[in-house]
Amino acid sequence: MDGKVIIFSAPSGAGKSTVVNHLLGIYPQFEFSVSCTSRAPRGAEQNGVEYWFKTPEEFRALIAQDAFVEYEEVYTDKFYGTLKSEVERIWAKGNVIIFDVDVKGGYNLKKYFGEKALSVLICPPSMEVLRARLEGRGTDTREAIEERLAKAGSELDFAHGKFDVELVNDKLEETFANSEKIISDFLAK
Repeated sequence: MDGKVIIFSAPSGAGKSTVVNHLLGIYPQFEFSVSCTSRAPRGAEQNGVEYWFKTPEEFRALIAQDAFVEYEEVYTDKFYGTLKSEVERIWAKGNVIIFDVDVKGGYNLKKYFGEKALSVLICPPSMEVLRARLEGRGTDTREAIEERLAKAGSELDFAHGKFDVELVNDKLEETFANSEKIISDFLAK
């Protein structure tokens, strides 16, 4: 299993973090890759746990140092990326890296890691369901939700056909079961 990577991508609110957290509880050899971002923490998020939080200037300095496997400026001055140091840290322990990243990040990670990676796109059952999930979080303004929904549409248009597997997250227990089967097959290779 050394050197394997599992990538979960989805538009914001589609359920990728819920699926990843479920899988982390099942597979002790999996380790979450903590992404780096220049956005502010939401709710009780902590530096080094959910993300490595940096200012846009700090993030740009890391780009200049070639510190990322991949990165994306998702919104103006809102960067997300995967630090090379995270990949090296997890593989040094012999663990499988599991990523919870946006759609373009997932696509770029798959291109980077190739056959070592399994890329899974989590899709919402509909845009209406996605809206309800985002509103139910209670963490974003109405404007931010509208921006996320617009982005979700373009992300899904971009992503279809570019991931190894696409899962519609309609019934969470089914999504968990399907994810476990896909991962079990990938790890057996």
